[in-house]
Amino acid sequence: MPFSTGLQGGVTMKIRYFTDTDTALIEFSNESILETKEISENLYIDLDSKGNLVSMTIEHAKEKANISEVSYLQMEQIVA
Repeated sequence: MPFSTGLQGGVTMKIRYFTDTDTALIEFSNESILETKEISENLYIDLDSKGNLVSMTIEHAKEKANISEVSYLQMEQIVA
């Protein structure tokens, strides 16, 4: 079940859910991954050569992250 949205600067964030493994993959950029860090037993982040977040993997997503539905809400900047 892929879900994508355009982010500022022309980058497209993609959310992919793999039903066979109950895994969610959230991609924030197309940069090459230099390092993967385990945040917890079911959460991993991938970083590029500058230490920026490239993607995040959530294992057992329905159980651990309560992912049963994905929605997107973009907040606009309010100028005073």
